[in-house]
Amino acid sequence: MLLRIDHVGIACANLDEKIDFYRSTFGVTVVSLEVNEEQGVKEAMLHVADGEGGGSYIQLLEPLGPDTPVGKFLAKRGEGVHHVAYGVPDVAQAIREIGGRGVRLIDSDPRHGAMGTSIAFLHPKDVGGVLTELVQSPPRQSLADET
Repeated sequence: MLLRIDHVGIACANLDEKIDFYRSTFGVTVVSLEVNEEQGVKEAMLHVADGEGGGSYIQLLEPLGPDTPVGKFLAKRGEGVHHVAYGVPDVAQAIREIGGRGVRLIDSDPRHGAMGTSIAFLHPKDVGGVLTELVQSPPRQSLADET
């Protein structure tokens, strides 16, 4: 079911400063900058590597306010790893199967994620204390689709 580690989400207080740090320290490239009002974050996806089934990324998350999930996380724990995301071929099927095995779902239906993905979160108390995200990449467009 799991294809790869899609990304590691890292909560930060200042997105621009963290982007600069990751660029200068690790030489990564920013491939996406978005504001996700629904999730209450400004986010940057930093490309790490390509592999079978898609790329791997670092996702930097700055809260839009203190009462958002990431804002509350920062207030309680400070900057650091917020979640781990795994690529799956079909996020709707994955949450049906995983939920059917007794794991609590934060999202019972897929929702919009960064870079056009479909995502769903699993409850951390049922996944060893780790907030876990499932990610389905959007279909790749062929050159024939673009003409």
